[in-house]
Amino acid sequence: MRNEKHHKGWNELKTNDSWAIFKIMGEFVNGFERMSTIGPCVSIFGSARTKEDAPYYKLAVDIAKGISEAGYGVITGGGPGIMEAGNRGAHQAGGTSVGLNIDLPFEQHDNPYIDGDKSLDFDYFFVRKVMFVKYSQGFVVMPGGFGTLDELFEAITLIQTYKIEKFPIILVGTTFWSGLMDWIKNTMLTEGNISPEDLDLIHLVDTKEEVVEIIDSFYKGHLLSPNF
Repeated sequence: MRNEKHHKGWNELKTNDSWAIFKIMGEFVNGFERMSTIGPCVSIFGSARTKEDAPYYKLAVDIAKGISEAGYGVITGGGPGIMEAGNRGAHQAGGTSVGLNIDLPFEQHDNPYIDGDKSLDFDYFFVRKVMFVKYSQGFVVMPGGFGTLDELFEAITLIQTYKIEKFPIILVGTTFWSGLMDWIKNTMLTEGNISPEDLDLIHLVDTKEEVVEIIDSFYKGHLLSPNF
């Protein structure tokens, strides 16, 4: 039989939106139940397109090992590239390795270094981002694209507006991030769109040791707990 396409009317769209609520609720419930048992973790973000032989891939593996050896689990977006590197480092160090995968038509697929019971799949980006923010004790942001920037600025906004507790946000790669940081300082700050203290939320580093030191130093004076 031939399938005939038709334009959905306003009432049909509204009905579909109502039923979508249950799917969204299901993703939240499953996420909260699974993530609440993993313990303190640090999220590692970065490009899905980074190749295995790239310097930032290798650095992400080392950083994830250092985070795991310091007693934290590692959360990534569950896909290839930097995400795979983060899970790989945690796996090699015997630490907790969590993957929050998103269903996409390209790029995204589960990597093999996620713990078998800690791989979650999401259809909705906003549900997935809630899991990152709620259960992360810090964000380590490797070079990436629009998705990486989205996750970075979401965290900064939530901390800046006191919607969540402050936690370390660490940009790795001075060469990659310096242009953005210069623009934030010389344009956003100069024109009064942010406050000088907002810059204190962001650390810019190049090494595994710096990442671990920032996280450990922060939590010497703060309790480890979900963020809201």
